[in-house]
Amino acid sequence: MRRVIPVLLLTVAGLIPLWRFEATPHESTAVLADPAPAETGSAAPSTSGAPPAGGGQPASTSTTGSSESTNYGSVQVQVTFTGDRITEVRALRAPTSTRTQGALPQLRQSALSAQSADIDTVSGATQTSQAYAKSLQAAIDAKGR
Repeated sequence: MRRVIPVLLLTVAGLIPLWRFEATPHESTAVLADPAPAETGSAAPSTSGAPPAGGGQPASTSTTGSSESTNYGSVQVQVTFTGDRITEVRALRAPTSTRTQGALPQLRQSALSAQSADIDTVSGATQTSQAYAKSLQAAIDAKGR
């Protein structure tokens, strides 16, 4: 009976590290680019370029989407519009994993083709794809399209 209490205490002490173990990876985000200096805050539209003068090229407008967190890091995009068309999508922040870095060009191409945030997820980068679409939608909403 005298040995039961130390054995129970040692068992509990051994289980504490197992309870504290985190199965999810730690967040690591790479800052890939800075937003255009004329922009203020996230999801705020800004205009760069000259306004159309008598039937010329429509003005380019850039908006920054919200920063969306995932278990692997944060995702934020900046969208450039020429008129109402999406002409460029840049990832400002993204997780550093190789899957994410491989998925970003596919997500960009999908956004440019769809001209909306209604894009498919990339296999193996599901959370990043969903966060990319949310940030893209926030940027589109900020433009008021």
